[in-house]
Amino acid sequence: MSNENQEIMVKFDIDGNEIKLTPSIVQEYIVGTDAKITNQEFKLFTELCKVRKLNPFLREAYLIKYKAGTPAQLVVGKDAILKRAVLNANYDGIESGIIVQKEDGSIEERQGTFRLGTEQLVGGWARVYRKDWTHPTYTSVSFNEVAQKTGQGQLNSNWNSKGATMVEKVAKVRALRETFVEDLGGMYEAEEMQQEIPQPEPIEVQADIEEQTDTTKEVSMNEL
Repeated sequence: MSNENQEIMVKFDIDGNEIKLTPSIVQEYIVGTDAKITNQEFKLFTELCKVRKLNPFLREAYLIKYKAGTPAQLVVGKDAILKRAVLNANYDGIESGIIVQKEDGSIEERQGTFRLGTEQLVGGWARVYRKDWTHPTYTSVSFNEVAQKTGQGQLNSNWNSKGATMVEKVAKVRALRETFVEDLGGMYEAEEMQQEIPQPEPIEVQADIEEQTDTTKEVSMNEL
């Protein structure tokens, strides 16, 4: 079979598990839409997964593309970001919560996400500690700046029903990334990118991958 008919395949190891990715696998199981990704987008996605040791089949990384001609967005799951931070030997804990405006107009920063119905949710905050730093990283975000909205300008379902949880999550991810840039640089969570993660069917691709071995070739990143 000629090389022209072969599809490129990128392989890398995560915790002893071999991950195999081809453009068609990423298109069908990771992107999950008909908007075709480019070779450059495939390269960037696989490079991020390889360098940051992200397993897309465990929902640790996503490549979101809804329209042809628009750039794909590379985003990661919050749990993947927290996992990378916790594995850093200098991780020393995190505090986080929400910022509310009380009935009397005063602003209060509180831990957790509890608030009364009479209090307005205005933001989120997080503080991350490193053993080798004398001061923690502090991040606060405005609810109105990060909340995801529909095309009609209304809050989407998650931000409308779980706004406190969502805005706290954005603050936590930003604080973690600023604190552990050596581990988390280039890793952005969906809410930060104003993207909604698709909910595809469960991924069962190993058999499909094995069947493709006759029509794929392993390549280095420089060959893409």
